[in-house]
Amino acid sequence: QVHLVESGGGPVQAGGSLRLSCAASGRSFSSNAVGWFRQAPGKERDFVAAISWSGGVTYYADSVKGRFTVSRDNAENTVSLQMDSLKPEDTAVYYCATGPFLGAEAARYDYWGQGTQVTVSS
Repeated sequence: QVHLVESGGGPVQAGGSLRLSCAASGRSFSSNAVGWFRQAPGKERDFVAAISWSGGVTYYADSVKGRFTVSRDNAENTVSLQMDSLKPEDTAVYYCATGPFLGAEAARYDYWGQGTQVTVSS
């Protein structure tokens, strides 16, 4: 069992930056892929970014490519999502998830955190 906790969300103005963290406890996720997803009010949960177990492979949604960067520190059992040039449309609850297979589909991930709210004002 892996327990994930996201942190780092909050209010920010458009053009600003936030850094989200996903910390794992219970069991290491150093051998698993980690994905970030987000869900805005009234919308489906969407893929944002993902990183392989080694950190050597990353994927991004087109909407965040060039603005968001995912990274991981397996020694610390954490994964981060650096979000720059934030836009109001980035407003959502952000979730991290982990599973054995890397990809953009939510079904690939077995364990999910509770989410952290990001609110970008114009």
